[in-house]
Amino acid sequence: VAINKIDKPDADIQRVKNELLQYELVSEDLGGDIIVVPVSALKRQNLDKLEEAILLLADMGELKANYKAVASGAVIESKIDKGQGVAATILVQRGTLRLGDLVVAGESFGRVKRMVNDKAIDVREVYPSEPVEIFGLDRAPFAGDQFDVVQTEKQARDITEYRARKAKDQRVSVIQRSSLEDLFHKASGTSSLKELPVI
Repeated sequence: VAINKIDKPDADIQRVKNELLQYELVSEDLGGDIIVVPVSALKRQNLDKLEEAILLLADMGELKANYKAVASGAVIESKIDKGQGVAATILVQRGTLRLGDLVVAGESFGRVKRMVNDKAIDVREVYPSEPVEIFGLDRAPFAGDQFDVVQTEKQARDITEYRARKAKDQRVSVIQRSSLEDLFHKASGTSSLKELPVI
């Protein structure tokens, strides 16, 4: 865990460590197994220690990814750029993403027209653990969406339509619509409702 902005005068590292306990993340100094590194990105403080901690965990956990597989990963963020269209920052977790690949990300899809790495350099291939900004999707995906490379445009359309239907069904099941009769019944005094939401 990287605790950022430690250069601020009101930074309280111990408070953050205590708040991590709510999520069952116990730092090493409190007897747990979570490495906590306080960093300041602005002043470039302890970034080398963070990198060492990441490399140590990757080595101990034998974390490896198959770079020969079909690319997949996660969307970090997305935006709509007026000049270039939809731009999505993704993290490749498996396989190699290449220029021209057909990508499905959440409910959006498209062919990768351009890829820009974290140093603002155009690249043609991206390997596992590398973040990259891609252009060419039809709409902006949500942060946290899974992205996958597919072979045909029919596959891409089928997957996005299925995901859109599934998301719509979830939204409908969460929101229960009240009819006018239900509202009158609640307002009549026979129910225990004390407030009536009215728009």
